[in-house]
This record gives sequence, C-alpha cells and structure tokens, in this order.
Amino acid sequence: MRNKGFILTLTVIVSALCLYYLSLSLVSRGVEKDATQFATAANGNVDHYRRQAYLDSVWKTPVFNFLGAEYTYQEIKESELGLGLDLKGGMHVTLEVSPVEIIRAMAGNRKDVAFEQALARAQKLQATSQESFVDLFYRSYREIQPNSKLATLFANSTTRNLSYNSSDQDVLKVINKEVDDAVARSFNILRTRIDKFGVNQPNIQHLKGTNRIQIELPGVDNPERVRKLLQGTANLEFWEVWNVQEFGPYFTQLNDYLVKQEAANKLKGTAPSSTLASAADTSANALTGAAGADTSALAAQLSKPADSAAAKNDSINPNQSSLLARLFTTLPGGLGTNVRDTAKVNALFAKSEVKALFPQNLKFLWGVKPIVANDGAEFLELYAIKKGRDGKAPLSGEYIADARQDYDQTGRPEITMSMNAAGSKKWQRLTGDNIGRQVAIVLDDYVYSAPVVQSEIAGGNSSISGSFTIEEAQDLANILKAGKMPAPTRIVEEAIVGPSLGQEAINQGLISSLAGMGLVVLFMFAYYSKGGLVANIALFFNIFFIIGILAQFGTALTLPGIAGMVLTMGMSVDANVLIFERIKEEMAAGLGIREAIQRGYSKAFSSIFDSNVTTLLAGIILYFFGSGPVKGFAITLMIGIATSFFSAVFISRLLVEWMTSGKDPKKLSLETPLSRNWFKNIKFDVLGNRKKAYIISTLFILFGIAAIFIKGELPLGVDFKGGRSYVVNFNAPVPASDVRSALDDEFEGAGTEVKTYGAANRLRVTTSYIAEDESTQADEKVQAALVKGLQEYSAQNPTIVSSAKVGATMADDIQKTAVIAVLLSFAGIFLYLAFRFSRWQYSLGGVIALIHDVLVVFSAFTIANLFGVSFEMDQVFIASILTIIGYSINDTVVVFDRIREYTQENPRIKFRDIVNPALNSTFSRTIITNLTVLLVVIVLFVFGGETLRGFSFAMLVGSLTGTYSTLFIAAPIVVDTTSIDKEKLVAVTPTVASR
Repeated sequence: MRNKGFILTLTVIVSALCLYYLSLSLVSRGVEKDATQFATAANGNVDHYRRQAYLDSVWKTPVFNFLGAEYTYQEIKESELGLGLDLKGGMHVTLEVSPVEIIRAMAGNRKDVAFEQALARAQKLQATSQESFVDLFYRSYREIQPNSKLATLFANSTTRNLSYNSSDQDVLKVINKEVDDAVARSFNILRTRIDKFGVNQPNIQHLKGTNRIQIELPGVDNPERVRKLLQGTANLEFWEVWNVQEFGPYFTQLNDYLVKQEAANKLKGTAPSSTLASAADTSANALTGAAGADTSALAAQLSKPADSAAAKNDSINPNQSSLLARLFTTLPGGLGTNVRDTAKVNALFAKSEVKALFPQNLKFLWGVKPIVANDGAEFLELYAIKKGRDGKAPLSGEYIADARQDYDQTGRPEITMSMNAAGSKKWQRLTGDNIGRQVAIVLDDYVYSAPVVQSEIAGGNSSISGSFTIEEAQDLANILKAGKMPAPTRIVEEAIVGPSLGQEAINQGLISSLAGMGLVVLFMFAYYSKGGLVANIALFFNIFFIIGILAQFGTALTLPGIAGMVLTMGMSVDANVLIFERIKEEMAAGLGIREAIQRGYSKAFSSIFDSNVTTLLAGIILYFFGSGPVKGFAITLMIGIATSFFSAVFISRLLVEWMTSGKDPKKLSLETPLSRNWFKNIKFDVLGNRKKAYIISTLFILFGIAAIFIKGELPLGVDFKGGRSYVVNFNAPVPASDVRSALDDEFEGAGTEVKTYGAANRLRVTTSYIAEDESTQADEKVQAALVKGLQEYSAQNPTIVSSAKVGATMADDIQKTAVIAVLLSFAGIFLYLAFRFSRWQYSLGGVIALIHDVLVVFSAFTIANLFGVSFEMDQVFIASILTIIGYSINDTVVVFDRIREYTQENPRIKFRDIVNPALNSTFSRTIITNLTVLLVVIVLFVFGGETLRGFSFAMLVGSLTGTYSTLFIAAPIVVDTTSIDKEKLVAVTPTVASR
C-alpha cells in the first residue's frame, strides 16, 4: 500500500480533532447540567428563566482550559455538537415577506382601482402558482389595463431611477430589486431580534430565490412570544441624547442609594448569588483597558466634566458603590457595560426605587454593536435618550424616502439618506436644536448609530458616518429603509416540538443506533471471522468520524440525521464486503494471501468509488433542495459517505496488511464454518427470468396506482397538502376514531385525520380547517377549536406536545422542490454513468431501475394506505426516496462494473453471455450488503419512533426492491437495448464461467 505513513498520520490527526471537538460538547453539557441544578427548586421543578440567567452569566466566562488556552462558554457553544429541534425541542418557523405592501409603497400608496384589482388577483393566483408575485402582478395588471404602462404607477418621488418613459421591463427590474432589498432588510432586523432573544445556537437563513426566511430556535418554550418577536413591525426612531455631564448627577444619586443599600445588606435579591459572584470576578484591569480610566470612582467621573486628570485624581473613593463599579465603565463615547452584565444592569434599572432617581424624560437604550477592548472583552454602550413631552420620538422612520450605502470624501463607507417634505422639516428642526450633540438612530429600541450633529441640515438629505465596514453600512442603509417601506411577514410554515417529545426522540435514536450497530457488528464477525473484526473497527472509526466532524462544523444533530448515521452503518459495510469478496475470489483462483489482498483492493476500488459518487449526488441534491430535518439528514449522509470510503478503503487496509505482515500471513481469515459454504456455485439464469420480473413489477405498480382511486386519496403529509397538525398526549389510551368524531363539528367538517402516534395514549391530529388562512389569528382559532373538541376527554388531561403548520403556498413549493430533486438525481446519475461506462445503455438501465424503485416504494405506500396502515408522504419521505436512489444505484454500479470488467477480459464473447456470470459472481456481495442494510432498517422501523416510521418503511421496501431491480431490471435493460449487430458474435466458452 502506497502512502501508508500519510494515511496513518491523517487518521491520527482527524481522530485527535474529533476527540477535541467532542470534548467541547461534553464541557457544554456539563455547564448546562450545572445551570439546570442551579434552577431546580426543592420540589424538582426547573425555573427556565433562572436557568437562562445562569447561562447568560457565564456566557463570556472561561469554562474550559486546553493547553493553556481558555475558552468561554460562548466559544464552546459555537463548536459543540448541537441537537436539532426534534431532539431538544424548540420552534421552527418559515416566514414569507409580503411583497404586496412593498409594491403599494413604491406606487405611492395610490388608490387606483386597476392597481388594487391586479394586486388582489395576484394574491389569489399565488396560492396555486409557482411564479413570483411580481410576475403574477404584472400579468394581472396587463389583463386589466392592456394599454397602460407600469411607469404611470411607479414613476414618482418615492421611486428613483424611473421616469414616465421607462419601459415595463425596467420597472419590473426595479420592483424585483426593491423586493429583494426588503427581504434583506427583514433578514437583518430578524437576525438582530433573535440575537437579542437569548436563544442558544439559533439558525436563521434566507432561502435563496424566494421571499422566505427560515428560522430555528432550539429550546424555546414560549411560541407566542416568538411569533410576536418575528412578526412585529420594525420601529425606527430618531432621538435626542443626554450627554454624560447631564445625566452624571443622577448616577451620583444612584451611587449614594446603592452605598446605603450595601451598607444595610439589602442587595441580596438583586441577582442570583452565582451571578453576582461572576460579576465580582470581573477583572478591573480589563475594564480599565477598555475605559482608559479606573472605574472605582465612576460616579465621580460621570458627575464632572470629562477631564482625564480629574478622573484620575478621584480614582480612590471609599464612598463608591461596589456594584456600580462592577457593572459600569466609562467608554470613549460615554457609559458602557460588559456584555455579560447587561441582564444585571436591566434588572437594576427595573427596580422602582432606582427608576425614581432618574427624571421621567430619560430612558436608557443599549447600543446594538459591542465595542471590543484590547484584551478581547466586549462592552455595550448605554445611551441616555431624552424623551419628549408625549414620550414619542421627534422623528420616526415613516418619513425616510430613501437610504443607501455610499462613501465620504476620504473613501470611508457612510450612509446617505433622504426624507419626504414633512420629514425634511422635522429633521431640520431636530438637527438645528442639537448642533454639537448626538442624535440616536434607534431600531426596535436598540441604538444603531448616534452621530454628532455638525450643523443644521435642510432639505432632508444627510449622511451618517462612523467606523463602518461596507457590509455594516449596507445593513444600516437597509434598516433605515425599513421605516419607509414596511414589509410585513407571515408564517407559512411552523413546527413546535416539546422538550418531552424531544427527549423521547433522543432515547429512540440511541436505542436504534446501538441496536443497529450491534447487529451489524455481530453479523460481520460471524460471517468474516477476523476479516469481520477489521470491518467492525473500520465501522467504529466511521461512526466516530461522523460525530466528530458534525461537531467540528457546529452542525446540529437531528433525528433524521441519526437515521442517516444508522443507515451509513449498513452502507459502510458494503465496501468491506466488496473488498473481502474480491480477496476470496483471488484466493480461490490460486493467489497467495498477500497478492490476493493487493489485487482485491485494487479491483474493488473503482466499484467503491463509483458507487459512493452516485450516492453522494443524491446527498448533494438533498442538501440544496431540502430544508430543516431533511438538510440535516443530507449533511450526515454526505459526511458518512466520505468517512465510510476513507475507513473502509484505507484504514481497513492498514489493519489487513498489519495482520498479514509477519511470517504467518494466514492470521487473517475471511470465513467461518457458518459461512464457508454460502453462495457456492450459484448459476441462476437472471436474463432468462427477466420477462417474468417485468410483468411482476408492472402488476405491482399498477395495483399501487389503482389503490389511489380505490381509497380516494394519497397519504400526503402536511408538508405536501398544507394544513396544521398537533401531537396530543393523554393520560390513558383514547380511540382515534372517537376523537375524530368529537373534532368534526369544531373543524366544521373540514378534512381531519386522527391516528395513534408512537404510543397508545398519543394521537396526531391533522386538519385542513381554514388551511388557506395562514395568519396568527387563524392559528389561534384552529388550536382553540382543537382544545374545545377535546374537552370531553378532559379527564385524560389532553396536552399538546408539538404542532406544525404548512401554508398552501409553502406546500406547493415543497412539492415542486421534491419533484425537481428527484428529476435532478436521475439526470445526474444518467450523466455520470454515461461518463464512467461510455455506453448510454448503462445509463438507461440504471435510471429505469431507479424509476422502478421509486414507483414500487410509492405503490407500497398507497397499498398500505388501502389496507388501513397509513405512512405519510412528506419531506422525510422524499429524503428516503433519494436515499433509496443512492443505495440502489450503489448496488447497480457494482454489478455494471463487474460486467465491464468481464467484457474487457473476454472481448470475443457475446455480450449477453457475459451478463449472467457477472451477476452470479456478485451475488454474494449483493445479498450480504442487503442483509446488513435490512438489519439496520428493521431496527429503525421497530425502535426509531413514529417520526421515522414512514422513512424506515420506505427504506425497508427500497432496500429489497433496490437489490431486485439491480438483478432483474438494470442489467436486463442493458442487454435488451444493446443491438445484436454490435455484440461480439464469436461464440467461445466464457473464461468467466470458472470464476
């Protein structure tokens, strides 16, 4: 084996990295365990707010030391192996930014009848169309006003770069750009809100090519608060700011109050003891480095003019409050606090006694961007905002006409903004009254910038400069524009998983993983003896690498991810099976063990490589077209393919060559008394039975299609048909049919399905009741109807433990992406096979076999539904279909590779006379691999839980039909489509018959 030293070194390095990152996950779990213990009351109940307060208090605190380097809890969390919503509980939301209000604002909110009719018609069409809303609006407007130009609507003072001579295409480009900008603004606003929400490992991403933003919030337990947070309108305001000399005296009063309270020992209830202790550990040097002055005389500094010498002279003050000194520091621009202490400052200012010390027209707001000190500590600036008589801001975002990122005279990024006529007057008055003072630009009660006014600004045009990067200036410009062009959002998809259901999923995932791995390990050892031991060690490295790499990328492990990992256990064995079977063949042909090992690995490499690439294609397509749990499954599958290839081809070879390196190379045995006579002298005429197979497959698929019409429905999940679903726990088993009847009146006869979900006392309720209404009010109405319908079962204490919602438009898009994903996988595999085998017949046979497998699995679902066993077709079902495609083509490529090899070795034999021997020679590998996959899939089906029941059923059928189609569909199709005149017509006895 070449490069043995490199492979060994790489294995050691990757293993060390995996151990390191997994150790971070253990440290994080330890901190969270401490937080839970801290928040657990004597009666065993956990106070989640107290637990979160503990975690906030240690967020910036070093909790791990590695080779002298200290890591904070925040850094640990960013590198740990997280848990997805289905394992930890939490909330998944997909928001859609409504383009309707954007287009209205661009048109100057005109009351044009044709314009409003076009918008209304476009909204109606969007429910069933995949076109963009802008295109639907344009088509609708053309139908209503065929002779009018769009420029007559949009060429106005609020829309730049357009004139009355602009073409419709120019107008559409501007509208599309504004819609995209609005989505970007909404994304920035939501990201800021979520960052301030205090959720560990939130995930927010813009779904490219759509107006949608996908958000995952692990661990949240207040869905209503999240909905308000995500759908609330952004509030942009401009405020006058108190300077330090003006509000300093009030801090002197606060200091005097705290000194008295400390003396009287009355501050114990201000914060948890551990929180105050962590604050006490704050390094005075760190604060001094950030502030440029000693903080022990903070009140004295604030109450005097900003003179550094005076501040130094007052640096020792015995009457200084210790809490005030710990919490606050002076910053170059004013007053600040260490980021980890902001919660304690908020708690201090919330006390009624403290509020009374400050004037009613003063309120404190935090800056949105932390200031980083030389030692890495982060501080947030605290701004003293001057409220008006009515408590409202002197100027709000509704007056902003435009804002964009630009550059000042020195080339630094800045923001230029313009206001409408009313806003220009207000802005001129506000700037004129505050020359030499700051004006704060505030969004959702966070200060984004507080520039000093140099002169009165007339005309409504101004610029904001500061230490901005280009990206920060673009973001702030987008935020400013949010006030001018509101973009309301609506929740088109939502899923809430309760923590108890998540814990159950963890248990099921662990049981299925361990049981599946155990069965595979036992089977491999029983079949291959010491060779099985090598395969099992390689399998262990494979699983270890998958988990470690997931942790290195900070990827959350989901239940479908565990399914991908468990499935990889079975599929990773395939490479070792292929290698060992090759070695056994070479030994049977008379080669010594060492030569057989070298040739076996060499000949198996191309098959392993091609089969892994084709499976990887399915994983890549899943990643780009899937979302949420499906994407998590795809990531795990792709990592598993890479690690299984490395462990089976390279690590196993290191072990095999080590075991055969001594004087007695026979230490490696590849069979046991149990397996010695398996698959000997197999001579099955596959081609002779191909027509029977064609008929059987056709009849089964036709029966599956007929089952749809007999049953009158497809077993579609909420993902594909839209609607809402709820998982409800009861104290005792309740008949699903009775609950269905009880809910019928409340859901006004709408389509409703109730079935047992994982346990006899748990039901899943799915309904299309007002599915077309995706508003929050409709969500509340449906849930209220569910609760009312379950009142007659109040003795069984019905509890909603999870819920999901998919809007009609979202369901249409999911169906569209599912079809695209499957078709792309077919196209990619067709092209790859054509490239690797240089004959289109191989591509055709492989793809027809895959289509056959998809139709058989689809038919199995419809037939099961016909006989009362319902497995939902949802996004996870599509994941299973693409996985089956990858698995099936894996098997097919191995057979094709053997046919190609036999063809090259026997160039004078007719092609069809080569196929049967090639299929028979790979029969043992095909059956063994299928057995290992079946073992894993059966474990998933039995122990994987209801969430993966449909997935595991699809994989159970798919693994069987994949093997069947490889033998009876793929290879025969290649033979049937190869014309006789192109075959080798010299009939001689095939040399392959003796193999």
